[in-house]
Amino acid sequence: MKESTYRQQGSSGEAGASSSLPTAKAEDVEFSSELADEEDRVAQKRAAEADKRAASYEGD
Repeated sequence: MKESTYRQQGSSGEAGASSSLPTAKAEDVEFSSELADEEDRVAQKRAAEADKRAASYEGD
């Protein structure tokens, strides 16, 4: 698993000590229509359209 270093900011906006946090290449999340806002719905639509394009792509 790849690790990245993030700089944490305090409430004053100053950069604090850096910490090393693990990052996942892909993360499964569950979509909740009850909690979704407009940006979530737009993102879901764009993802579905991208999936369609990827499925029909034949390559060069």
